[in-house]
Amino acid sequence: MFLDEKKIEVISGKGGGGICSFRREKHVPLGGPDGGDGGDGGSVYLRANEQYTTLLDMGNAYKYAAEAGASGEAANRTGRSGKDIYVDVPRGTIVRDGEGRILTDLTESGSAWMAAQGGEGGLGNSRFTSATNRAPRQHTSGKPGEKRILNLELKLMADVGLVGLPNAGKSSLVRKISSAKPKVADYPFTTLEPVLGIVQCKKKSFVVADIPGLIEGASDGKGLGHRFLKHIERTRALLFVIDGFEANAWKAFCLLKKELEAFHPKLLEKKFVVALNKSDLDISKAKKEFAKHKQAVIETCALSGDGCQSLANALSDIVFINEKKEWK
Repeated sequence: MFLDEKKIEVISGKGGGGICSFRREKHVPLGGPDGGDGGDGGSVYLRANEQYTTLLDMGNAYKYAAEAGASGEAANRTGRSGKDIYVDVPRGTIVRDGEGRILTDLTESGSAWMAAQGGEGGLGNSRFTSATNRAPRQHTSGKPGEKRILNLELKLMADVGLVGLPNAGKSSLVRKISSAKPKVADYPFTTLEPVLGIVQCKKKSFVVADIPGLIEGASDGKGLGHRFLKHIERTRALLFVIDGFEANAWKAFCLLKKELEAFHPKLLEKKFVVALNKSDLDISKAKKEFAKHKQAVIETCALSGDGCQSLANALSDIVFINEKKEWK
């Protein structure tokens, strides 16, 4: 199961209260103030974890609360601070407030963002000593923690995003060139959620994302692909998987480009490779059409594996040439 949107509540810890206390020592009948400060409340942090691939990995928890700070003690001892908590989220998680404003974008593995800051501890009465007030009784309570509702949105951090019409053979290609094992069947919309796979090529590795098949109007919300188009926004390259046996293969390619442009024009600025799939069938008509428009293709057959190594090599070249030019 894939989950790319989630709402959570984060609550930081309240600061501990300062206390009013006076020394009680033998032979010192009028001991001075010695009330300690309260400890600070714990904060809540969101942290990018590259081991997480979906917000479902966070579990079912909705509320995340940090520990409150302890009260101060006599002898000017400060109370213990509340423990911070770290909430792991998948790398690529965007955090928004209740009004939709982006607060942070956790794209780097291990990066952390303070979602709710712990309240400051209160002051003990020893803090209020002055030349005119030798025995103060003032002390302050700790400040309350923060409480926020946050909306999490995941955009996958893949290197290559696969796009294609239903049944073009995307899932089968992913199975051949990567470690992923998406469901494969001969009916439309086999892929119902994005699938990530790791490709080992030229002593390097990169991540591919199989996006559910697009149809005409996907950018306007039709079919299954519209809610997953966002997952190819961060990719360094695109792989168009075209059914070479389809009578209108070139038209299918143009349709995919049109939907990507409608969703976000910058998607078409990415480097891309075109895989003319199902080369075990008669794809001569499609080859002539793509040659006519001077569009290079790599012939592949996901069934036999023909052309898959050439495809992996081409994708690897694009990924590592552009590895420092990722668009966000």
